[in-house]
Amino acid sequence: MNMSFGMREENRKLLGRVADMIREEIMPLEDEYHAEVAKGDRWQYTDRQTEILEGLKAKAKAAGLWNFWLTDSERGFGLSTVEYAYFAEEMGKTPLGAEVFNCSAPDTGNMEVFERYGSEKMKKQWLEPLLDGQIRSAYLMTEPDVASSDATNISMSCVRNGDDYVLNGEKYWASGAGDPRCKVYIVMVKTGDEDTPKHQRHSMIVVPAGTEGIEVLRPMLVFGHDDAPHGHMHIRFTNVRVPAENILMGEGRGFEIAQGRLGPGRIHHCMRSIGQAEIALERMCKRALAKEAFGKKLAHLGANYDIIAECRMDIEMARLLCLKAAWMMDQGDARAAAPWISQIKVVAPRVSLKVIDEAMQMHGGQGISQDTPLAAAWTGQRTLRFADGPDAVHRRQIARTELKKYTQEKV
Repeated sequence: MNMSFGMREENRKLLGRVADMIREEIMPLEDEYHAEVAKGDRWQYTDRQTEILEGLKAKAKAAGLWNFWLTDSERGFGLSTVEYAYFAEEMGKTPLGAEVFNCSAPDTGNMEVFERYGSEKMKKQWLEPLLDGQIRSAYLMTEPDVASSDATNISMSCVRNGDDYVLNGEKYWASGAGDPRCKVYIVMVKTGDEDTPKHQRHSMIVVPAGTEGIEVLRPMLVFGHDDAPHGHMHIRFTNVRVPAENILMGEGRGFEIAQGRLGPGRIHHCMRSIGQAEIALERMCKRALAKEAFGKKLAHLGANYDIIAECRMDIEMARLLCLKAAWMMDQGDARAAAPWISQIKVVAPRVSLKVIDEAMQMHGGQGISQDTPLAAAWTGQRTLRFADGPDAVHRRQIARTELKKYTQEKV
């Protein structure tokens, strides 16, 4: 099997332009942007935040550095999943990176849904402004009263009533739903009864944010932080009426759409995790060479050589696994790619967490304070071990694939 993890020359040059913009224009504004959150209403963008974010987006769009994530679409650059991995890694080096280039989750997955499964009306109303970066969106699946890692447990009621569907129930961890620019939700609902085959009981429906009967109860706190103004919201639906035409592909197609939605986006966050690890290692090394204790530079104390070396090796191994998963996805066989996707979903945040933790340790008390982005990066990476399915679920799938090689029994 001949694998290529390389990049076409024209795309290598494009990547260089992205990397330069991140270093020279985005990173220098990170601290100022995040300092604005504490000013005024946390769930609204200040004038300066808007100026920074929209200014950077306008520059990126004008330079043609936009919507790289569209790897299998005439609207995109024609990048392979492998090639996009390098772009996502660069964007992962700054919290603003993905949005500046219009490559943010959950919008990328939602745009895939609208493009693949949406009506022409949905494409006009929602896809076009999302592709243009004018609005944001949210994906509502997880529920507070069921184990949502098994999606067949999803229970939000969605009942046909004349020309509408009526929704009742609660969702939480609706990432991005706190953003005032969030204008539309894609919601996983239950439309079938217990006599319906298990994987045909669920559907996806498009719900405009602010529809009557929707109540945002609270932001979920991530290690004590609300992630304003993005937010991960707990939302209640009470007799929310949505036109029947808003259901995607008809009743019972929810799982089919979920797999299509995930597409290459299933590992975009893993790619960005590699970037997080790289920037943490960079900070660690600079700190180790800039500070002294006990008459020596930190780099020369204790086991710091070994720590730095181990972090570099772990990052390289994680990147190679990420690229192999991307390559497997590019081959078009979803079943063959699945175990590799599960592996990198476990490995990427785990490695990133380790490197960030070591970088925090190298920074001492400063490393867990607001004076570096390391603590925020750590909480973000730790959250990823839940956000795209718990590690235990992915490991279960990996083990089942491995065991099938040695038995004919169902595992």
